[in-house]
Amino acid sequence: MNLEETTAKVQDLASKKSGAIGSKIKFQFDEGVIYLDDTTSPTLVSNADDPADCTVRMSLSNFNKLMSGDMNAMGAFMMGKIKVDGDMSIAMKLSNLF
Repeated sequence: MNLEETTAKVQDLASKKSGAIGSKIKFQFDEGVIYLDDTTSPTLVSNADDPADCTVRMSLSNFNKLMSGDMNAMGAFMMGKIKVDGDMSIAMKLSNLF
C-alpha cells in the first residue's frame, strides 16, 4: 500500500478504537508521515508533520506488515526495524490500535 492507502486504513482503525492511545503519535516514513491525534474525539488522522508525544520511524512496508499482523512489533524493534523517539510508553500502547 502507498502512503495514501495506508493513511486511510489507519483512519478506519482509529475511528473504531478512538481513545485507545490517548496521545499524539507520528509515524515517520521515507514517503511522508501519518499523524494520529488520539486526544480528540473523533481521533484525527492526517499526513501533517505536527509535533507528537511519540515518533515511530520505520519503512512504510514494515508498517503495513505490522498492521496486517505479518510482523511482530517487539521483534521488529529489537532488530532495529523500528525506532522510537519520545515517550516509549505510548509506542507500547499501539497494540491497542492494531
